Amino acid sequence: MKITDITLDRLRLELDPPFRAAWDPEPRRHFDATIVRVHTDEGITGIGSGDLMDGFDTYKHLFVGEDPLDITRHVKAIETANFHGAHYWPLEAALWDIIGKVHGRPVAELFGNAAKKLPAYASCGELKSPEERVATALKVREAGFRAMKIRIDRNRVDEGIAAVRAVREELGADFEIMVDLNQSWRMAGDTAGATDLARTRKTIARLAELDVFWVEEPLPYCDVAGFKRLRAENPGVRIAAGEMHHSPTELLRYLEEDALDIYQMDVVLAIGMHRARTLAELAQLKHRHFTPHSWTNGIGVLANLHVAAGVGGGPYFEFPYDPPGWTPERRDFMLADPVRVGGDGDLEVPARPGLGIELDEDAIDRWRIT
Repeated sequence: MKITDITLDRLRLELDPPFRAAWDPEPRRHFDATIVRVHTDEGITGIGSGDLMDGFDTYKHLFVGEDPLDITRHVKAIETANFHGAHYWPLEAALWDIIGKVHGRPVAELFGNAAKKLPAYASCGELKSPEERVATALKVREAGFRAMKIRIDRNRVDEGIAAVRAVREELGADFEIMVDLNQSWRMAGDTAGATDLARTRKTIARLAELDVFWVEEPLPYCDVAGFKRLRAENPGVRIAAGEMHHSPTELLRYLEEDALDIYQMDVVLAIGMHRARTLAELAQLKHRHFTPHSWTNGIGVLANLHVAAGVGGGPYFEFPYDPPGWTPERRDFMLADPVRVGGDGDLEVPARPGLGIELDEDAIDRWRIT
C-alpha cells in the first residue's frame, strides 16, 4: 500500500453570536477547521483534523509514495517537519485511521483496548456570572454529565470562585467540578503575564475549600518548581497541565520530577497519538493520570478518545460543551452526526474501523474556504 496524495479541506463556520473563549482576548466570530485526507492506492482514505496544518504543502513530498502503515517512520518525519513549521499531528491521526481500517478494528483496540467508553466531563469555554454558570450546570447534569470544568479569569478571580461555589451549592457534593486557570500558555498576541505564585497559591487554597476535583494550568509551563509546590501544599486538589506542551522530553521532565497529578497532552495539537500513548503509559506506571485536552472539533475529540480509551485514561475525558455558545452542532459542523455523550455521561468509542469518522460532504462543500 502506498500514499498517493494528501489533501486538505480548509473550512470556516461563521459564528453568530460569537463565541467568547475564556482563553482568547478576542471574541471568536468564526471557527476554522482543516480536514486532512490521506489517499492510498488501495482506495482506503484516512481522515484527521485538529491543528490547521498551515504550510504543510512544503512537506507533503515527505509522505507521498510511502507506506501509510509505517507509522513510526511517519511520526519521526512529522516531528522533523514540526520543527520547521506548524504542528502536523492531524496527519498522524489520518494515518492511524488508515491502519484501523486496514485491520478492520477501532484504533482504540490497537492502542490497548483498555476501555470501550470513558466518563466525560463538560468542558465549559466561556466566562459566566455565578447565576449563568449554575443555569449551564443544570443543563449539563440534565444531559447526563457527572462533572464539569469551569474557567476562571486571572483578573476576575472572586467572580470565578463565586461561580464555582454557586454550582457546588446547587448541584451538591456528588457532582465533580474542575477549574481551569488558563495560565500555562497564551494565544498569539496575548502578552499579559500570568499571576505570580503567591496569588495562585491563595486561589487554589480557596478552591480546595470547595472540593474541586482538579485545578488546571495554574502556572506557566516553565515553572516546574511552582507546580511541585502547589501539589505539595494542596494534597486534596489534583494539579493538571500539559495540554499544549509540544516537547516529549519536557513532559518526561515533568514525569521525572513528579510535577503533576494529571497529564493532558492533546494528540492532534501537541505531541501526536503515538507519543501521547507512550507518555500516558509512563504516567500510569507512576500512578498518575492521563486525560487529554480535546478542544478542537469532533475529529480531534475522537482521536484523543481512541488514545485515552486505548490506554485506560481518566478519570474523566474532556468533552467541549458550553451551551448555548458551544454545542456539538457548532463544534462538529463537518460531521454527518455530531459526537455526543450518552445519557449516562459516558463517551463511547465508535465501533467502526479506524477513528469512526463520517464526514458531511455537503457541509464541507458549503463551508470550504476557496
